[in-house]
Amino acid sequence: MKNTLPRGHKKLRNAWAFYDWANSVYSLVITSAIFPIFYSVVSADAYEKGNVPEFLKDVNKENIIFVTTAVAFLVVSFLSPILSGIADYSGQKKRFMQFFCYLGGLCCIGLAFFSFDYLWFSLAMYFLALIGFWGSLVFYNSYLPDIALPEQQDATSAKGFSLGYIGSVLLLVFCLVLIEGGFYPEKGLFPDSNILALTAVELSFILVGIWWMGFAQYTYAYLPLGTKKDTSEVKNIFTNGFKELRKIWNQLGDNKQMKRYLAAFFVYSMAVQTVMLVATYFGTEEVAWEEGGATMGLIVSILLIQVVAIGGAFIASWLSKKYGNIRVLIVINIIWVAICIYGYFVYSPMEFYLTAAAVGFVMGSIQSLSRSTYSKMIPDGNPDTASYFSFYDVAEKIGIVIGMSIFTLVTQLSGSMRGSILFLVVFFIIGVLLLLRVPKVKIIKREEF
Repeated sequence: MKNTLPRGHKKLRNAWAFYDWANSVYSLVITSAIFPIFYSVVSADAYEKGNVPEFLKDVNKENIIFVTTAVAFLVVSFLSPILSGIADYSGQKKRFMQFFCYLGGLCCIGLAFFSFDYLWFSLAMYFLALIGFWGSLVFYNSYLPDIALPEQQDATSAKGFSLGYIGSVLLLVFCLVLIEGGFYPEKGLFPDSNILALTAVELSFILVGIWWMGFAQYTYAYLPLGTKKDTSEVKNIFTNGFKELRKIWNQLGDNKQMKRYLAAFFVYSMAVQTVMLVATYFGTEEVAWEEGGATMGLIVSILLIQVVAIGGAFIASWLSKKYGNIRVLIVINIIWVAICIYGYFVYSPMEFYLTAAAVGFVMGSIQSLSRSTYSKMIPDGNPDTASYFSFYDVAEKIGIVIGMSIFTLVTQLSGSMRGSILFLVVFFIIGVLLLLRVPKVKIIKREEF
């Protein structure tokens, strides 16, 4: 469908937000819920049988996936400016978003074949699925100022995250109905079929890929292709993205508001994303579950996070109108500090549930509000939205690489994830201090950031 809808049109904003419905199943099923538990079972079995490469035998089994994750984010941080520069000048922003969507979706399907028997292929599927997800978000996020007016962006961003939480929970519940506690190969869904001899878990990974690619078609039907820019003065379109980042930085000039906000975002998102990426692994290894209760307990916790996060996104949007974006982000970061300190002392399932509820609230609120705050700081009508959001995404991804690297190192040296969780408090505190330095500038309808 050729897009003819004007900026701010309800149908265009809804179609953009619906991509969260499509791709958030990756965040829930692969990043947070089923895959981490599946990996813990598969890796524990491989280590017990000695079915791991020699140089990995003394490595914490969770650190294998943590390092893979960190390297993938490093790759994304280098790819983002290259691709956003190409997208800005080629006018093909939607095509790049589609490419990464399909890459991620197909590799999620490939995770159905994850095994330590062919570890490198398995890790490649995980690696490329992560790149597909985050690569598509570079372009998805950059559409926000293109499809929504400044006064609509907080609510539109919150709607996207909320749709994502709802859709991902629906698929997760469906997958759990299929799984019925069967995380082991002998409980395949179609044991008498040579073609469909899949476990429920493996089928879940396939469903994630199909859901993601399938529902994204509604978004693609309405999003504009992109605006082609004059390339007559561009010598190399492949390296131009890095020049675009430098140009964006130069455009900031004396804009202390955006510079200081980006610095704060870089620091606190480092901790936020690390917590989100390791939460389930922490619950698997550090919480004293009753025998046989870990799997369902973790799933309940993750569902709790998703449900509470829906409310968190909308509450943050409402509070930002009343008190301003920056003030609300400061409070959210302070809550994160309290959660991490409390998390250090979490041992029982009930304590983990309480922590999950708190994480859900601040996770939904901080993600939604961070994105819309930055979007509103971009000069209205500026054509370089992909480059601006590439700058934002590079800051986030490099922060994740640093956060995951520190977390992995502390975990390996201490033999426990508790010290690593407590260490993240430092980043949230620094984030608060940096947010306090962001100038309060009047914006739309006399609101303040």
